[in-house]
Amino acid sequence: MRIAYIAAGAAGMYCGSCLHDNTLAAALQRTGHEVVLVPTYTPLRTDSEDVSIGRVFFGALNVYLQQKAAPFRHTRWLDWLLDRPGLIRRVASLGGATDPTSLGDLTFSILQGEEGFQAKELAKLTDWLREELRPDLVHLTNSMFAGFARTLKRELRVPVLCSLQGEDLFLDQLREPWKARVLELLRERARDVDAFQVHSRYYAGHMAEYLGRVTPERMLIVPLGLPLAGHGAGRTEGPEGGPLVIGYLARICPEKGLHVLVEAFRLLASRHPGQVRLRVAGYLGEQDRPYLRDLEARIAAWGLAGSYERVGEVDREGKIRFLQSLDLLSVPTTYREPKGLFVLEALANGVPVVQPRHGAFPEMIEATGGGLLVDPGSAEDLARGIELLLRDPERRRELGRRGRAAVEERFNDRVEAESTLKVYETLLSGQAAWRATA
Repeated sequence: MRIAYIAAGAAGMYCGSCLHDNTLAAALQRTGHEVVLVPTYTPLRTDSEDVSIGRVFFGALNVYLQQKAAPFRHTRWLDWLLDRPGLIRRVASLGGATDPTSLGDLTFSILQGEEGFQAKELAKLTDWLREELRPDLVHLTNSMFAGFARTLKRELRVPVLCSLQGEDLFLDQLREPWKARVLELLRERARDVDAFQVHSRYYAGHMAEYLGRVTPERMLIVPLGLPLAGHGAGRTEGPEGGPLVIGYLARICPEKGLHVLVEAFRLLASRHPGQVRLRVAGYLGEQDRPYLRDLEARIAAWGLAGSYERVGEVDREGKIRFLQSLDLLSVPTTYREPKGLFVLEALANGVPVVQPRHGAFPEMIEATGGGLLVDPGSAEDLARGIELLLRDPERRRELGRRGRAAVEERFNDRVEAESTLKVYETLLSGQAAWRATA
């Protein structure tokens, strides 16, 4: 089986979707199938061996220039220069994360596919797939690529699968009138996709409604899988009676809920002086620096600076060391998280989690037995949940043991690859009643 997996780069930051796409592609390759991971926008940044090809399609510089200036939509002589991965990396490192509120027109144009300003980019991708790769199936990485499906199916005569990984959070931040226009066009273009792959029952139901005309049968659930190498090795419990180390591992931004955890930390520190510490790791974009400065100023004003540590962005080794330094992890997202890769990463190291009772988290806790659920958005209830594990070390250790066993058995990259192959085989068989018409 030959699969073209079209993934989106994240402008040089560690991104959960990029990490997942690289992990899944690598695991699929190990099954003996030819799976080609094709970057778009920017090169992928991963914390393990990068298995993507060394070429970028829909390069960020070309996409931007074609949006802003008509001459760039019709000439190809400069494209090769602007699409060089090294140049894209350098430019992306200068700009940081992009503000989604300003990208409505560009998002709409990409979704237009062959009718958008970036039609030339879609033609280049299609030509390469047809002439060089000749795939049996195309797997798109998110719904903002749904505009590609019509052309790919017509030109390649293959099924198109599309993963859904939380891009509705981005789309909901677009400014009007673009937000409404993008959603209307997305619902139209979703009909061109044969099936959608999601990681939770919650997100399957949510996106079936969000995309309007997608029947639930076209939402195929494949639970997340984690590459286990290195995780869990060498972890030791902290000294008996020492402070409880609470961790946060995610992008530092309001939607991930660090402010909720910081307030819970304050409540716990007031009730249990000297018995709690907070360690924070994750990517920090330029636009979120004031948010973090405000939180750290509050921590200092409360007299808790000595019990707080910001570790910064971490690579794979650093992430594992960070997780193994914790007693529990909490990322109290304010939105309904569709994946929660950080939950599996914590559990793989025997670290239990305390998460809000929404999105994919209830399913993950039910399936792994590795944590507690609390009321979303409530620092008081989050503090209560953490306090339960502070007072009961044996329960905390048992949750960690259960979670680790579940990840090792059912939420590893091998299991996810096998489940994804079944999805591919179903699509290729042509026997699925929900298959969309080309």
